[in-house]
Amino acid sequence: MDRNTQWRFIDQTTLGPTFNALQSFAIDDSLCTTVGNEDSISTIRTWVHHNTIVLGIQDSRLPHVQDGVSYLQEQGYDVIVRNSGGLAVVLDDEILNISLIVKDEKKFSINDGYDLMVQFIQEMLSSYKVTIEAKEIVGSYCPGSYDLSIGGKKFAGISQRRIRGGVAVQIYLCAAGSGAIRAETIKHFYNYAVQDKPTKFAYPIIKKETMASLSELLGEQLSIQTLMLKLLTTFKNRGASLHPDQLTSQEIELYQHNYERIIERNKKALNE
Repeated sequence: MDRNTQWRFIDQTTLGPTFNALQSFAIDDSLCTTVGNEDSISTIRTWVHHNTIVLGIQDSRLPHVQDGVSYLQEQGYDVIVRNSGGLAVVLDDEILNISLIVKDEKKFSINDGYDLMVQFIQEMLSSYKVTIEAKEIVGSYCPGSYDLSIGGKKFAGISQRRIRGGVAVQIYLCAAGSGAIRAETIKHFYNYAVQDKPTKFAYPIIKKETMASLSELLGEQLSIQTLMLKLLTTFKNRGASLHPDQLTSQEIELYQHNYERIIERNKKALNE
């Protein structure tokens, strides 16, 4: 994210409970295509979903996944399967999601994509004078080598999607609420979905004390709006220009095609 660069800014944080997470994945795929084709400049998209559990493909293959899904639905969650890497995560109205969508250059490795997001979040939160580490937090849900943590407690996770010449680096940031309660929800999902049966992958053994929200970690109530202001300030401090925008007619057409495809894939993944 060099200085003096131009970025499109698509803000979808206030679309409300009817905005489905499957729509987000279809939107990012569409933006990857136009950025990859150079029909669009690099794009930052912000988004919020209400009471949603996003499962990974591997989660959907657990021996009793339907029991796990039923449990989550009884708790009031919508359940979907993501098309990027990773395992189960919680999304709700106190979690900010950010997608950085850039052209996939040969020299731009997978680690470069993760590093881009890590550096951006560290700058976003630099005023708090805390050390933000990027390393796997064992015991968290969806553990990975680019978990973001403060004092050993995870508050964010990063995933990446590369498609049609574009790269979408996506992060969820837990602004407020209880990290432990979110962790317990996913722990119960795995209990129902596995039921001591053998599995084809090592699912995480979740410990609720490994996760927290930024509000809990910083001792200050943070909102989605707080983080959005910090995001905008970070771009300004870098000398980058943000251009508020919405999907073009070309992107809407791509989105409709991608959304239908993702809905079908999701139904198959959950055997609906």
